[in-house]
Amino acid sequence: MNSAHFASLLCSRLCHDLVSPVGSLYNGVELLADETDPAMRARCMDLLADSARQTANKLKFFRLAFGAAGGFGDHIDTREAQAALEGLYGSEKRIEVEWLVSGVSLPKGAVKMLLNLAMIAGDALLRGGTLQVASEEVDGATEVAVRAEGPRLLLDEELRLTLQGQSKEDGLTPRAASAYLVCMLAAEAGTEIQISEGEGRLVFGARLA
Repeated sequence: MNSAHFASLLCSRLCHDLVSPVGSLYNGVELLADETDPAMRARCMDLLADSARQTANKLKFFRLAFGAAGGFGDHIDTREAQAALEGLYGSEKRIEVEWLVSGVSLPKGAVKMLLNLAMIAGDALLRGGTLQVASEEVDGATEVAVRAEGPRLLLDEELRLTLQGQSKEDGLTPRAASAYLVCMLAAEAGTEIQISEGEGRLVFGARLA
């Protein structure tokens, strides 16, 4: 896949995820301009604050997961990555994030892989659940793992094939942009994404040299 096509897929994915909170901000401002009742104005302000918080959290997450976060350094502070992931799901209250990453920094590629796998696993938790994100250094390599557990869990087939490098690049949809990025990161590291599924359980894993 050429870089322009991948960039268009990624932009479409970002716009899809941001249109809801940004649209709520616009609608809230319109309501606030026409509302005179103090109680309703207070309610509008609460909605605006919530939408602004959601937008900021998504942008912070996308900056780390997709962008050139952390400048030109090779490593990213894991506490920043943890805050970004918890911010993405914190407002929903339906997904509990357990951050089990050792160390205060990780290679940039490992952080991007972890965050994107976590987002894919979180999207698969249709009715909420637990999202465990783990990483550790073993014999000079970085091992990453994401485990999702919930009452109803479904991994989209397009995402599964993309993570395994089996999808047709010219037929990818914006939904698979994050999975394609993970696949590229894995290829660069000379590894593959391992996928394990069971009833109410989904596990991703990889070992990065």
